Amino acid sequence: MAPKHGPDTLAGIHGTTEAVLDNLASWNDRADVHANGGYGDLGELVHDPDAVTGVAKRDYDSIRPFLPNASLEGLKLLHLQCHIGTDTLCWPRLGAAEVWGLDFSPTALEYARRLADKAHVDVTYVESDARFAADAPELAGHLGTFDAIVTSAGTITWLPELDEWARSIERLLTPGGIFMIRDDHPLLSALGFSGTKIVSDYKTGSISSYDMDVTYVTDPHNESSEQRLAHTKNHNWSHDFQEIVEALTSAGLSIEALREDEVAEWQSLPILEFHPEDESWRMPAALPRIPLMFSIVARKSL
Repeated sequence: MAPKHGPDTLAGIHGTTEAVLDNLASWNDRADVHANGGYGDLGELVHDPDAVTGVAKRDYDSIRPFLPNASLEGLKLLHLQCHIGTDTLCWPRLGAAEVWGLDFSPTALEYARRLADKAHVDVTYVESDARFAADAPELAGHLGTFDAIVTSAGTITWLPELDEWARSIERLLTPGGIFMIRDDHPLLSALGFSGTKIVSDYKTGSISSYDMDVTYVTDPHNESSEQRLAHTKNHNWSHDFQEIVEALTSAGLSIEALREDEVAEWQSLPILEFHPEDESWRMPAALPRIPLMFSIVARKSL
């Protein structure tokens, strides 16, 4: 089905800001980089039917205790802000009976579809801004049908506000359904993702606008890198726990769990060290321990 929520539609119908359109252009570029070597060799993930990314494993560990029988068996799942689908294609392998992925980047979704086809994994992809997921034409007949909705690792900082986002999640969940977000800790925004010194407001409302021609998997010190982005404008919004929780509860969801974690999915601070055994990033052992990510699990009432 042809995409219905492209940039023009989003800008016209939903009043999407120029900042979001800047981000969209950047993420189209990032998809090209990530799918063509930026994420390394994706061959094992595609061809090994048991392969699951570290992100998906930790996401599943976060949501599993709240699922019926602690299992995805027989459940329908939606992955918001799915990017090129590396984690999305893991959800059928983790037991979900039906999986959908949603992202605002048509370039990312094209790569996601190719990956799923190569992996012989059945995933339905939808192009839409996550804030207005429930309004996507492809999902019109699927409101109230998803048993689980997940989003993870660098997502809501790209959303200007969370009220519409939370309402869309509530509309898409089946009664008793579960939503799980696992994302960068709000503290990192106050640290400017740059060190251990507070450089900006922690509270919701601050926006960080910057030019960057590399993505988070590119070495910024490598001037000969070929993985440069053509669209360099980026905008991030800070969202503290109060805003996240109030958005979800105001939409009618109840909070089941809130956790903080010292494991990151990317080098969100320059001092973090990579642990290849579980594909994670952590603070050096000699430094104080701080939260790097958080997870929230919320449930729609019966």
